[in-house]
Amino acid sequence: MTSKSIDEQVALLMQGTEYGDQALQAAMAAELRQRLTEASAAGRRLRVYCGFDPRTSDLHLGHTIPMRKMRQFQELGHEVIFVVGSFTSLIGDPSDQDRLRARLTPEQVEVNAATYAEQAFKILDRAATRIEYNHTWLGKLTLQESIPLAANFTLQQFLTRETFRKRWEADDPIYLHEMFYSLVQAYDAYHLRADVQIGGTDQLFNIVTAGRKLMEALGVAPNIGIIMGLLPGTDGVRKMSKSLGNHIPLTASPEDMYGKVMSLPDAAMPAFFRLVTRWEPAEVARRLAELESGAVHPRDAKMALAREIVAIFHGEAAVAGAEQHFRHVFQERGTPEVVEELPRVGDSLLDLVAAVPSVRSRSEARRLISQGAVTIDDEVKTDPRMSTDGTAGKMLRIGPTRFYRIVAGPTAVLPDRPVR
Repeated sequence: MTSKSIDEQVALLMQGTEYGDQALQAAMAAELRQRLTEASAAGRRLRVYCGFDPRTSDLHLGHTIPMRKMRQFQELGHEVIFVVGSFTSLIGDPSDQDRLRARLTPEQVEVNAATYAEQAFKILDRAATRIEYNHTWLGKLTLQESIPLAANFTLQQFLTRETFRKRWEADDPIYLHEMFYSLVQAYDAYHLRADVQIGGTDQLFNIVTAGRKLMEALGVAPNIGIIMGLLPGTDGVRKMSKSLGNHIPLTASPEDMYGKVMSLPDAAMPAFFRLVTRWEPAEVARRLAELESGAVHPRDAKMALAREIVAIFHGEAAVAGAEQHFRHVFQERGTPEVVEELPRVGDSLLDLVAAVPSVRSRSEARRLISQGAVTIDDEVKTDPRMSTDGTAGKMLRIGPTRFYRIVAGPTAVLPDRPVR
């Protein structure tokens, strides 16, 4: 199956994990080592799965972390199951949520799932990936079957979860159906007889507490939880999120993807090395040591990271062009060869920036201006009230990667954006 020793396999598969508890992390690593040893002796493959609720069809690098771990299991010869949450999406995962999560319709799930899986195959081996939809077994559970499952858990266990506890203390509603999410996800692991389940830190309760407990109660070996850390966004502080605007979309062009990686703060690089690259533990350790010792400049380390990420999602052939574009635009202070046109609307700089499609609101436009992220013909503009009269034909730049050629347009019609 693999030439790697058991110790090497454990080091690779535990790379990037976070449990918030060293004893728990050590216990999961020990169980993984034992399960790998037993499987090797018996000549069998581990059964590894991760569930994905297709709440969006627009994925970013943060979504790929469990997929990268699944790919590592694939390359070690194990069976990998990609579970589409076609049933769990109808409930809405309360994990990492301080309010009720909206439930999706079956039609939304179906549309998103197709795009989600297709983007996942940028990382996973399509031929070696088994896709399952959990409505095919969860949808058949009767109330008579479900009640004994629920009897394995107490209400107190759920109310100790931080998200529920905060809502309880704030006197915000906690709906009964939300409790079922952990239960049915745990049943996924039991139904699949999973050896390993992969998820983010927000899934710790669902995987390690609920999943293992239910599997043991139903008489099967408990799964091993591989709990992955969360990827910081391009601000280097908050987790990557489309709603926060600090994400790197998988659909980004090679040039945009390369530029966004290069905009990362230096402190974010270790997390990216461990979580989204194909680099194994020894290589990650070497690169981090070179950074710490000063043997490699952070800029050069980041360029290596950008090349790796572009190669993963666009292929090796796209790397040279993306890097050349970056050097021309950012190091030589050139401009992209193709620049989108932006009609001038309103009378002020705030009106103009708020009209950019990727700027979600006037409050975000105001923040970008005040932070010095907006330039016109390479001159920083910090006054949102500045008149844009006479700017037609000039270059508007927002941050390191967004360029627009201002063109004459209707000045009386403002974009339909919420005022916040």
